[in-house]
Amino acid sequence: MKLLSLLTAALVTLFLYALVLERDSLMALASGGVVEEVEEEAEALPENLVAVVALKSQARSVENALLLRGETEASREVNVAAETSGRVMSDPIRKGAFVEAGQLLCELDPGTRPSAVAEARARVSEAQAREVEARININAAERLGEGGFASETRVASARAAQEAALAGVQAAEAGVAAAEKEIERLSIRAPFAGLLESDTAELGTLMQPGHLCATVIQLDPVKLVGFVPETEISEISLGALAGARLTSGHEVSGAVSFLSRSSDPETRTFRVEIEIPNPDFTILDGQTAEILIASSGSNAHLLPGSALTLSNDGTLGVRIVGEGDIAEFSPVTYIRDTPEGIWLSGLPDEVTVIVEGQEYVGNGEKVAVHFRESN
Repeated sequence: MKLLSLLTAALVTLFLYALVLERDSLMALASGGVVEEVEEEAEALPENLVAVVALKSQARSVENALLLRGETEASREVNVAAETSGRVMSDPIRKGAFVEAGQLLCELDPGTRPSAVAEARARVSEAQAREVEARININAAERLGEGGFASETRVASARAAQEAALAGVQAAEAGVAAAEKEIERLSIRAPFAGLLESDTAELGTLMQPGHLCATVIQLDPVKLVGFVPETEISEISLGALAGARLTSGHEVSGAVSFLSRSSDPETRTFRVEIEIPNPDFTILDGQTAEILIASSGSNAHLLPGSALTLSNDGTLGVRIVGEGDIAEFSPVTYIRDTPEGIWLSGLPDEVTVIVEGQEYVGNGEKVAVHFRESN
């Protein structure tokens, strides 16, 4: 037991000696392998080389679309007014009612107009009788002139009387047409099928030429109206497909039916109209809408928003990896945003785009590229 105690004391003394007096040598021995490994990795990486994350992107054909803000508009709206005077003798039709083309809206009291028509027709009969008499006289004058019993002056007078009689017949017939037209104007009718935007004139109202009988609007089809900037007008054509979302959440679609050839002098924008079917009249006149109009397609890249950066002069673009892993700035054109990323054009069909770390490198700098899969 005494020998074992001496051996234990000796071992403890040696351990304490090594721990206190040879501490540096022990630490160097323990860490020697790690230091050598770190030095080898440091020698493998070039100095001042920035690590970036990039993806290889292939251009795809994508349909472009122009986003506009506009509003709905009735395809037709007319203020139906009286063309003659008279008192309304028909019951009013209330606003909101649907009327057919040609349906009676306001009926005016004819007054003495039927008598005027009868008088005009009597004048026609009288003028026709004069024309017959003049024809008989000219025949008689011509026969007498052939036998030498009537002068040429008499024959000429007979012919002039016949021409005057014919003119009288024509004037009388014109008077009949005017009187009948005046009777026709007493019935004010809808010019097309649509909805009444106002009540028709009340019973007993005294109408004068130009006084409003009713306002009729046509909502089937309905129009979507927007204004396109002059820089984008060339991308739209007649018949292009279009869609819209109304403030109510209702989504509709149609085609471009009108494209203005003259810009607004103040805004330098061009009016565009889209025709939308509306058989149930759920789309109203004057609703705000977000409009998308399909334009000519182009090749573009779908990239994450993190890839975008700005040049020193504020140009929007991305940094790409060129030959020899050299970073380069490339300007792009924004097309549209999607849940999967943003569509950009202006890049080569095949390109390597830096998506992380592009803000830490400049043009012409060599980078250490780590790739990730494209989405």
